[in-house]
Amino acid sequence: MFDILFSDSECLVIDKQSGISVLRDRSGQENLFEQLRSQHPDAKLVHRLDKGTSGVLLLARTDNFRKSASKKFEDRQVVKFYVAVVTGTFPEGKTYSIDLPLRRGRKSRYRVAGLRSDIRASRQGWTIDSREGLASVTKVRVLQTGPHRSLLLLKPHTGRTHQLRVHLAWIGYPIVGDTLYGVPNSDLQSYSRLMLHSHRLILTTNYNFTSALPETFMQALQE
Repeated sequence: MFDILFSDSECLVIDKQSGISVLRDRSGQENLFEQLRSQHPDAKLVHRLDKGTSGVLLLARTDNFRKSASKKFEDRQVVKFYVAVVTGTFPEGKTYSIDLPLRRGRKSRYRVAGLRSDIRASRQGWTIDSREGLASVTKVRVLQTGPHRSLLLLKPHTGRTHQLRVHLAWIGYPIVGDTLYGVPNSDLQSYSRLMLHSHRLILTTNYNFTSALPETFMQALQE
Protein backbone atom coordinates (compact mmCIF):
# COMPACT_ATOMS: atom_id res chain seq x y z
CA MET A 1 0.00 0.00 0.00
CA PHE A 2 2.93 2.33 0.70
CA ASP A 3 6.66 2.44 1.38
CA ILE A 4 8.36 5.00 3.58
CA LEU A 5 10.72 7.27 1.64
CA PHE A 6 11.74 9.47 4.58
CA SER A 7 10.95 9.95 8.25
CA ASP A 8 12.14 12.30 10.96
CA SER A 9 10.62 14.01 14.00
CA GLU A 10 8.86 16.58 11.80
CA CYS A 11 7.43 14.70 8.85
CA LEU A 12 6.78 11.39 7.14
CA VAL A 13 7.08 10.91 3.38
CA ILE A 14 5.59 7.85 1.75
CA ASP A 15 5.55 6.29 -1.71
CA LYS A 16 1.84 5.77 -2.30
CA GLN A 17 0.54 2.93 -4.46
CA SER A 18 -2.09 3.46 -7.14
CA GLY A 19 -5.64 2.33 -6.47
CA ILE A 20 -6.10 3.33 -2.84
CA SER A 21 -7.85 6.47 -1.58
CA VAL A 22 -5.99 8.73 0.82
CA LEU A 23 -9.20 9.21 2.82
CA ARG A 24 -12.37 7.15 3.11
CA ASP A 25 -14.50 7.21 -0.03
CA ARG A 26 -17.90 5.84 -1.05
CA SER A 27 -16.50 2.35 -1.68
CA GLY A 28 -15.95 1.82 2.05
CA GLN A 29 -12.62 0.15 1.31
CA GLU A 30 -9.61 0.57 3.57
CA ASN A 31 -7.98 3.94 3.03
CA LEU A 32 -4.38 5.01 3.24
CA PHE A 33 -4.73 7.49 6.10
CA GLU A 34 -6.37 4.97 8.45
CA GLN A 35 -3.57 2.49 7.82
CA LEU A 36 -0.97 5.22 8.31
CA ARG A 37 -2.48 6.33 11.60
CA SER A 38 -2.50 2.76 12.88
CA GLN A 39 1.28 2.64 12.44
CA HIS A 40 2.08 6.33 12.92
CA PRO A 41 -0.54 7.89 15.25
CA ASP A 42 1.02 11.34 14.93
CA ALA A 43 0.67 11.50 11.12
CA LYS A 44 -1.25 14.53 9.79
CA LEU A 45 -2.28 15.17 6.19
CA VAL A 46 -0.66 18.09 4.39
CA HIS A 47 -1.91 17.43 0.84
CA ARG A 48 -3.60 14.63 -1.12
CA LEU A 49 -3.19 12.51 -4.21
CA ASP A 50 -6.02 11.06 -6.30
CA LYS A 51 -6.91 7.43 -5.70
CA GLY A 52 -5.28 6.34 -8.94
CA THR A 53 -2.15 8.48 -8.57
CA SER A 54 0.99 6.92 -7.12
CA GLY A 55 4.16 8.46 -5.72
CA VAL A 56 5.36 11.04 -3.21
CA LEU A 57 2.93 11.98 -0.43
CA LEU A 58 4.02 14.27 2.43
CA LEU A 59 2.58 14.04 5.95
CA ALA A 60 3.38 16.11 9.02
CA ARG A 61 4.24 14.69 12.45
CA THR A 62 3.88 17.96 14.35
CA ASP A 63 1.30 20.74 14.23
CA ASN A 64 3.97 23.33 13.51
CA PHE A 65 5.28 21.44 10.51
CA ARG A 66 1.74 20.89 9.19
CA LYS A 67 0.94 24.60 9.45
CA SER A 68 4.21 25.61 7.83
CA ALA A 69 3.95 23.08 5.00
CA SER A 70 0.27 23.84 4.38
CA LYS A 71 1.11 27.54 4.08
CA LYS A 72 3.77 26.76 1.49
CA PHE A 73 1.25 24.75 -0.54
CA GLU A 74 -1.29 27.58 -0.32
CA ASP A 75 1.33 30.15 -1.39
CA ARG A 76 2.47 27.92 -4.29
CA GLN A 77 5.98 27.67 -2.89
CA VAL A 78 6.08 23.87 -3.17
CA VAL A 79 7.59 22.56 -6.41
CA LYS A 80 5.91 19.39 -7.69
CA PHE A 81 6.75 17.21 -10.67
CA TYR A 82 4.53 14.45 -12.04
CA VAL A 83 5.10 11.90 -14.78
CA ALA A 84 2.25 10.67 -16.97
CA VAL A 85 1.71 8.39 -19.94
CA VAL A 86 -0.78 9.93 -22.38
CA THR A 87 -2.31 8.85 -25.66
CA GLY A 88 -0.93 10.31 -28.87
CA THR A 89 2.43 11.76 -29.90
CA PHE A 90 3.04 14.92 -27.86
CA PRO A 91 5.09 17.69 -29.54
CA GLU A 92 8.78 17.55 -28.67
CA GLY A 93 11.55 20.06 -28.30
CA LYS A 94 10.45 22.48 -25.57
CA THR A 95 8.42 23.08 -22.44
CA TYR A 96 4.82 24.07 -23.15
CA SER A 97 2.30 25.90 -20.97
CA ILE A 98 -1.31 24.80 -20.50
CA ASP A 99 -3.05 27.91 -19.21
CA LEU A 100 -6.71 26.91 -18.97
CA PRO A 101 -8.94 28.00 -16.04
CA LEU A 102 -11.01 25.26 -14.41
CA ARG A 103 -14.45 25.11 -12.87
CA ARG A 104 -16.53 22.41 -11.23
CA GLY A 105 -18.69 20.35 -13.56
CA ARG A 106 -21.23 17.62 -12.97
CA LYS A 107 -20.82 14.46 -10.89
CA SER A 108 -17.59 15.51 -9.11
CA ARG A 109 -15.90 16.28 -12.40
CA TYR A 110 -14.03 19.42 -13.35
CA ARG A 111 -13.84 21.11 -16.72
CA VAL A 112 -12.15 23.96 -18.52
CA ALA A 113 -14.10 27.21 -18.08
CA GLY A 114 -15.00 27.56 -21.74
CA LEU A 115 -15.68 25.61 -24.90
CA ARG A 116 -13.20 23.04 -26.15
CA SER A 117 -13.43 24.64 -29.58
CA ASP A 118 -12.21 27.96 -28.11
CA ILE A 119 -8.91 26.54 -26.86
CA ARG A 120 -6.03 28.05 -28.85
CA ALA A 121 -2.81 26.18 -29.55
CA SER A 122 0.41 28.09 -30.22
CA ARG A 123 4.17 27.61 -30.05
CA GLN A 124 3.98 28.42 -26.34
CA GLY A 125 1.15 26.03 -25.48
CA TRP A 126 -2.61 26.19 -24.97
CA THR A 127 -4.78 29.09 -23.77
CA ILE A 128 -8.39 30.21 -23.81
CA ASP A 129 -10.13 33.59 -23.47
CA SER A 130 -12.26 33.22 -20.35
CA ARG A 131 -13.11 35.30 -17.29
CA GLU A 132 -14.66 32.33 -15.54
CA GLY A 133 -13.22 29.58 -13.37
CA LEU A 134 -10.04 29.40 -11.32
CA ALA A 135 -6.65 30.16 -12.86
CA SER A 136 -4.87 26.87 -13.61
CA VAL A 137 -1.44 26.54 -15.19
CA THR A 138 0.59 23.42 -15.99
CA LYS A 139 4.05 23.28 -17.57
CA VAL A 140 4.68 20.15 -19.64
CA ARG A 141 7.37 18.61 -21.81
CA VAL A 142 7.77 15.23 -23.45
CA LEU A 143 10.35 12.82 -22.06
CA GLN A 144 9.90 10.01 -24.54
CA THR A 145 7.48 8.85 -27.21
CA GLY A 146 6.35 5.35 -28.05
CA PRO A 147 4.41 3.87 -30.95
CA HIS A 148 1.08 5.35 -29.83
CA ARG A 149 1.71 7.08 -26.49
CA SER A 150 3.97 9.69 -24.88
CA LEU A 151 5.73 9.97 -21.52
CA LEU A 152 5.39 13.49 -20.10
CA LEU A 153 6.94 15.48 -17.27
CA LEU A 154 4.36 17.79 -15.68
CA LYS A 155 4.89 20.75 -13.36
CA PRO A 156 1.65 22.21 -11.98
CA HIS A 157 1.97 25.89 -11.03
CA THR A 158 -1.45 25.77 -9.39
CA GLY A 159 -2.98 22.94 -7.39
CA ARG A 160 -6.55 22.60 -8.63
CA THR A 161 -8.47 19.36 -8.17
CA HIS A 162 -7.86 17.03 -11.15
CA GLN A 163 -5.89 19.81 -12.85
CA LEU A 164 -3.41 17.61 -14.71
CA ARG A 165 -6.07 15.14 -15.80
CA VAL A 166 -8.43 17.81 -17.11
CA HIS A 167 -5.73 19.88 -18.81
CA LEU A 168 -4.32 16.93 -20.73
CA ALA A 169 -7.72 15.54 -21.69
CA TRP A 170 -8.96 18.89 -23.00
CA ILE A 171 -5.95 19.49 -25.25
CA GLY A 172 -6.33 16.03 -26.76
CA TYR A 173 -3.79 13.95 -24.80
CA PRO A 174 -5.77 12.13 -22.07
CA ILE A 175 -3.83 10.21 -19.44
CA VAL A 176 -3.80 6.48 -20.06
CA GLY A 177 -6.08 4.68 -17.60
CA ASP A 178 -8.14 7.79 -16.77
CA THR A 179 -11.73 6.53 -16.77
CA LEU A 180 -13.12 9.87 -15.58
CA TYR A 181 -11.70 12.19 -18.22
CA GLY A 182 -10.55 9.77 -20.87
CA VAL A 183 -12.13 8.51 -24.08
CA PRO A 184 -14.78 5.84 -23.37
CA ASN A 185 -14.14 2.41 -24.89
CA SER A 186 -10.73 3.40 -26.25
CA ASP A 187 -8.28 0.47 -26.35
CA LEU A 188 -5.38 2.90 -26.61
CA GLN A 189 -6.44 4.81 -23.50
CA SER A 190 -7.61 1.85 -21.45
CA TYR A 191 -5.25 0.50 -18.77
CA SER A 192 -5.30 -1.27 -15.43
CA ARG A 193 -4.36 1.90 -13.51
CA LEU A 194 -4.19 5.66 -13.89
CA MET A 195 -0.78 6.36 -15.42
CA LEU A 196 -0.03 9.43 -13.30
CA HIS A 197 2.83 9.43 -10.79
CA SER A 198 3.90 12.04 -8.22
CA HIS A 199 7.59 11.88 -9.08
CA ARG A 200 9.18 14.67 -7.03
CA LEU A 201 8.23 17.15 -4.32
CA ILE A 202 10.46 20.01 -3.18
CA LEU A 203 9.34 21.72 0.02
CA THR A 204 12.69 23.25 1.01
CA THR A 205 16.33 22.57 0.25
CA ASN A 206 16.44 19.97 3.01
CA TYR A 207 13.03 18.46 2.19
CA ASN A 208 13.36 17.24 -1.38
CA PHE A 209 11.82 13.85 -2.17
CA THR A 210 11.70 11.63 -5.25
CA SER A 211 9.80 8.45 -6.08
CA ALA A 212 11.14 6.23 -8.86
CA LEU A 213 8.94 5.75 -11.91
CA PRO A 214 6.99 2.46 -11.75
CA GLU A 215 8.06 -0.11 -14.35
CA THR A 216 4.52 -0.22 -15.74
CA PHE A 217 4.95 3.29 -17.17
CA MET A 218 7.64 2.24 -19.64
CA GLN A 219 5.70 -0.90 -20.48
CA ALA A 220 2.58 1.14 -21.24
CA LEU A 221 4.62 3.59 -23.33
CA GLN A 222 5.90 0.86 -25.64
CA GLU A 223 2.60 -0.98 -26.12
